[in-house]
Amino acid sequence: MQGFFDEVALDIATSGEPLPVLVNAVQRDVTAGAAAFIRVTVFKATDRRRYERELLEARRAADTASAELAQLNQALEQRVTDEVTSRMQAEEALRQAQKMEAIGQLTGGIAHDFNNMLAGVIGALNLTQRRLSRGDLDVDKFIEGALDSAYRAAALTQRLLQFSRQSPLEPVALDINRLTSGMSDLLTRTLGETVHVETVLSAGLWNAKADPVQLENVILNLAVNARDAMPGGGNLTIETSNAFVDESYASDNEMDEGQYVLIAVTDTGHGMPADVLAKVFDPFFTTKPVGKGTGLGMSQVYGFAKQSGGHVKIYSEVDHGTTVKLYLPRHVGLAASAGRPRAELAPIGGQETILVVEDEERVRNFAVEALGELGYKVLQSGEGQSALDLLRANPATALLFTDVVMPGMTGRELADQAVALRPDLQVLFS
Repeated sequence: MQGFFDEVALDIATSGEPLPVLVNAVQRDVTAGAAAFIRVTVFKATDRRRYERELLEARRAADTASAELAQLNQALEQRVTDEVTSRMQAEEALRQAQKMEAIGQLTGGIAHDFNNMLAGVIGALNLTQRRLSRGDLDVDKFIEGALDSAYRAAALTQRLLQFSRQSPLEPVALDINRLTSGMSDLLTRTLGETVHVETVLSAGLWNAKADPVQLENVILNLAVNARDAMPGGGNLTIETSNAFVDESYASDNEMDEGQYVLIAVTDTGHGMPADVLAKVFDPFFTTKPVGKGTGLGMSQVYGFAKQSGGHVKIYSEVDHGTTVKLYLPRHVGLAASAGRPRAELAPIGGQETILVVEDEERVRNFAVEALGELGYKVLQSGEGQSALDLLRANPATALLFTDVVMPGMTGRELADQAVALRPDLQVLFS
């Protein structure tokens, strides 16, 4: 043993097993630089050595457990990732199947309804042609029948465009209370005596931003649906209120959080079960008998709400009734006059120049001929860019009459660029 030390651990050989000890040495000086003696102390360290071994074993066990836990976590994360991926794939497959089902239902409904309407147009025109070929001029009823079928087809197309959000709206600031009050007589006449109509109008209601004509149609549509759900009569309540949508509700319902004006239409009808409620906004889905509904009413409501920047929510309970809540974004500012703002005037031709833009040639030719017969000077184009060129070359053009859905530049995009060129230009969407 060389030098001096504070403490070392040794195993001392005995007749039996080695004895673990701790040896401590301390130098004692008598005079400076001269060591008088060294005291050596030997401690039995059996317990301490056992504790050290146990501690070492515990650390090794902890390291092993930590490694196993890391492997387990990694395996669990992989399982979760695989499960989420599998579920997402299943949900995507389900959405695709539902989409294809909806497309099939949509195309089937369109084909059926348009086939009936076109049959009315074609049949009436065939009869008109036959009579005229014989010199018989008594064809007014056939022409009226053809026009009626054509107007019904046009109305169906308008509803489809509103559902797909491609029908242009003319939103203005509205006093919803005033608009609702102004519909009282119309609702009373439409719904009949067996339905009691009550309006609950909130004081201090905010103004909303929406197309007044389309909003009236939506409220009337909801009221008619409510009437049909109460064949024996009942109560219909139209209620208005201010609503604040928080982040949680907005996230759950795919809308923006913020301030809205709420219109709630409630009936005391038979209500809807969950399976019907899940499909209520699907186009051409209806529970009404054949010939009693097109199945586009609620899809039109949905399209209007989304296109207006709002939302629609339905609550229904079988044998208790249904509430439809329509959320419209709040508008800060003065409200325009409610109701239908334009009176119908007889067309008067003059010296004005009208630019007709329509990609379908037959429709464009018909519009050009009709406007020409009214005395207008008519320019025509089949697409947006050439229409802008015509507008630049003809600064006297007073009106842009354009289709909305066109290949390339849409009617809305064309109108925006045209008004940028000519701020005084009037625009009419077909």
